[in-house]
Amino acid sequence: MFRSPTQVNPKGHLILLTAWVLVGLIPIAGLAVWSVLSMENFRLVWEPSLQAYRDVFSSGRWEVTVRTIRVAAIVTVLVSIFAFPFAYWMAKGTRSMATKTILLGLLTVPFFLSLSARTIIWRGLLGLNGPVNGLLLQLGVVSEPLDWLLFSEFAVVLGLIAPYFPTMVFPLYMAFSLIDDEVLDASRDLGASPLFTIVHVVLPLAIPGIGAGFVFTFIPMIGDPVVPTLLGGGNVVVLAESVQSLLRILNYTVAAALSVLMLILLIGFISTAAWLTKRFTGGHSNAIS
Repeated sequence: MFRSPTQVNPKGHLILLTAWVLVGLIPIAGLAVWSVLSMENFRLVWEPSLQAYRDVFSSGRWEVTVRTIRVAAIVTVLVSIFAFPFAYWMAKGTRSMATKTILLGLLTVPFFLSLSARTIIWRGLLGLNGPVNGLLLQLGVVSEPLDWLLFSEFAVVLGLIAPYFPTMVFPLYMAFSLIDDEVLDASRDLGASPLFTIVHVVLPLAIPGIGAGFVFTFIPMIGDPVVPTLLGGGNVVVLAESVQSLLRILNYTVAAALSVLMLILLIGFISTAAWLTKRFTGGHSNAIS
């Protein structure tokens, strides 16, 4: 006798819940506990204290938080601008399954390569003696090499676009693929322009995919230390890099406090994205099913 999908063994739920608590919640709870302790002579003092949080703000690390959010937001917006038409064309513009398969395969290839190896290439391209400055000098656009192309916020933003382009494309592609072609045909038959169809038909139906794309792009970027370290050159310090520096000097409580603040920011962003998705998909939840 086959068991209905809704008739799941309660023991299985209990095992999964226990595993999730052990692997996910306990480390987070431990992080929160460490953040309300203090250190003296590199030893933990087991007395509740908010000194770690005071150190976060007094040391100016809140500026690092603002910079991290700004960089992540800029890259997320840029990536969405590039990914939206590309994902829509893959889902609705081409009918060739071979083309879709090749493109999806190419998008997954970077995940099998080291991010450091892919990022370090930009240092050679954007350096003072790199081909970008060389081309600008040859064309007469500039009279001397541009020193802000590398080890700057511009370089970090540019270096983050490629790694997080696929994480935006995949959710958008899935959302666009689920939109029934007959809906688009009906919009066109009723005289709607392509722009009107995209704004008033495609966008509302693709809101869940757009929200997922923003979450999968913005959140991992906040915790990415590789690209800012390699392309920022110490001039663009972000949250993940700041936490690592605190751990290197054994300042565990402040590192925990900064990590808790990061976690609160991420929970706030996810909650906002979920609320916006729910609000804008109230009447469209069944349209793409």
